[in-house]
Amino acid sequence: MEIKQLTETAARILRPGMGILAADESSSTIKKRFDAVGVEPTEENRRDYRELLFRTAEAMRNHISGVILFEETLRQNARDGAPLVRLIEEAGSVPGIKVDRGTKPLALSPGETVTEGLDGLRERLQESYALGARFAKWRAVIHIGDNIPTSAAISANAHALARYAALCQEQNILPIVEPEVLMEGAHDIERCAEVTELVLRTVYRELYEQRVVLEGTILKPNMVVPGMAAPRQVGVEEVAEYTIRILKRSVPAAVPGIAFLSGGQSEEEATAHLDAMSRMGGVPWRLTFSYGRALQASAQSAWRGIPENVPAAQRAFAHRARMNSLATLGQWSRASEAAAA
Repeated sequence: MEIKQLTETAARILRPGMGILAADESSSTIKKRFDAVGVEPTEENRRDYRELLFRTAEAMRNHISGVILFEETLRQNARDGAPLVRLIEEAGSVPGIKVDRGTKPLALSPGETVTEGLDGLRERLQESYALGARFAKWRAVIHIGDNIPTSAAISANAHALARYAALCQEQNILPIVEPEVLMEGAHDIERCAEVTELVLRTVYRELYEQRVVLEGTILKPNMVVPGMAAPRQVGVEEVAEYTIRILKRSVPAAVPGIAFLSGGQSEEEATAHLDAMSRMGGVPWRLTFSYGRALQASAQSAWRGIPENVPAAQRAFAHRARMNSLATLGQWSRASEAAAA
C-alpha cells in the first residue's frame, strides 16, 4: 500500500469547487432511466450517452474531478475508438469503478439486505487498476422500517464495507465508502438521524478493525432527511443542521472529504442541501457531491437518444455540474439557478 498515492488521489478528487459524477448505473438501473425517456437500453446507447457526458468539456474540466464507472464502461471505446477512460483522464478527472455486486436479501433478516462482491475482489481491483481506475466505490444499503434496521444488518454491511476498503488500499486504489440509509419509508428526520449515526459509528469501528488508513478514503453518506412518505417534510436548513450534527458525532477528522449521495432527491433539492451545509462551515472535511440522477436527470430528458439533441443534453449536464460546484463553495442560490438556466 502506497499511502502517498492514496492521499494524492483523494486530494485530486477533493479539489475546491469539484465533485464526482456517479455514472456507474448497472445495466438494469440504466434501463429504468432510459425507459423513462424512451431510449432503448442497448450497449451502443449506453456508450453514446456516457460519451456525451465525458465530452462535455465545460463540466468535466471545471466541475467534475472524478467519475465512477460501471465495469462495462471501463472497457468501452468512444465512437472514434478512443477509450472512454482516456476521455475522462484528458479532461483532468480521475476514473473510478463500482466494484460491489449489488444487494441480496440478508439471511434471517426479513426486509434487509447485504451487499455482495468480496469474492474475487482483489483480482478485479488489480484488473481495474491496469485499465486506469484509481478509486472505487462500494454501496451498502440500510432500510428503515418496522423493527429495522437490526444490528445484524448494520454489522454485516459495515464489515463488508471495511473489508472492501482494505482490499482497495492494498491495491493502491482509493476506496469510497458508501453506507446509504434509504429515503424510502414514512420515518421522520429524527429516526433517520438516529439510524445514520449508528451506521456511521459502526462503519468507522469496522474500518479501524480492518486497519484502513482513513486519510486514504472518502465517505459517501446519505443526507439526514425524513422518509419520502413522512407526514412532515422539513426545510433545507433543518436537513443541513441535522446532517452536519450527525457527521461531527460520527466521522473522524482524519477523513479528508465527504461526497454526499443524492439518494432520490430532486436535482435542485440535492444542490440546495449541499449549499446549506457548505455555508455552515466549521467542519474538518471537504464537502462535495457524488451525484448520479441529481447530475443527469435533465441531461437524459434533453437527450432522449436523439443525436441532434446531444448539445442540449451537454448544456443541461454542464448547468447541473456548475450549480453543484457553486454549492460546494456555499455560493449557490435559487437566483443563480434561474439566471444560469
